[in-house]
Amino acid sequence: MYYEPGRDQTPDLFQPLPDLPEAAFEGVRTRRILAIGIDLVFITLMTIPLGFLLIFMGFPTLGLTWLFLPVLYPLIALIYNGLSISGPRRATPGMYLMDLEMRLTNGAPVPFLLAAIHAVLYYVSWILTPFILAVSLFTRGKRCLHDILSNIVIIRRPI
Repeated sequence: MYYEPGRDQTPDLFQPLPDLPEAAFEGVRTRRILAIGIDLVFITLMTIPLGFLLIFMGFPTLGLTWLFLPVLYPLIALIYNGLSISGPRRATPGMYLMDLEMRLTNGAPVPFLLAAIHAVLYYVSWILTPFILAVSLFTRGKRCLHDILSNIVIIRRPI
């Protein structure tokens, strides 16, 4: 393992990738696309009941809870990404099903705040232009621009 407890693991922006075997990156891009689809289904399934709850709670609160409806999906997505990636599996449920895990480039686990920032950067890059994701076609480790900015690498989960 390339993570050493006790050693200073302060990440540097644009830190080079550790020397990982190419097998660690094999099929990562395709698996990431499938994992994102699975995760979006899970997030939607969590959002629907909470959305109905906010709608029904809007009647006794004279519509005040309806103000939270526009931010409900992004808020659930950020919490979902932050908690699951910073958890022991180091992956969202979709990533886990696709045998992927997310780490800092120095091998350390991703903290909650950085995982949430990574999710924000992903959604912003997707909104601005999906072509920004094409960066993964030219980078080592098939890293997207938001991965590079977050100092994160996504690899195949060791078996």
